[in-house]
Amino acid sequence: MFHLIWYLLIGLIAGFFAKSVMHVHMTLFWTIVLGILGSILGGGITHMVTGSSNRRFHPAGLIFSTLGAILLLFICYKLNIHLPAVNMH
Repeated sequence: MFHLIWYLLIGLIAGFFAKSVMHVHMTLFWTIVLGILGSILGGGITHMVTGSSNRRFHPAGLIFSTLGAILLLFICYKLNIHLPAVNMH
């Protein structure tokens, strides 16, 4: 149960930083979803680059979660993909 709360908290913080950097307005729910998806993306990239000996996938920490969320928003912006409840300026 604590892991779920931790993922939501990290997702909220990472999503908040990412949407602030990219000047995106979105609801609290989508901010958390963005942060969690950023964590998965950041963790996957980190796992590929470092070549971890542990075969189990781990989501990224706060820094790579934020960078993953920023990358996700950047890709959506460049491909003109409109996420629900998102207003990009």
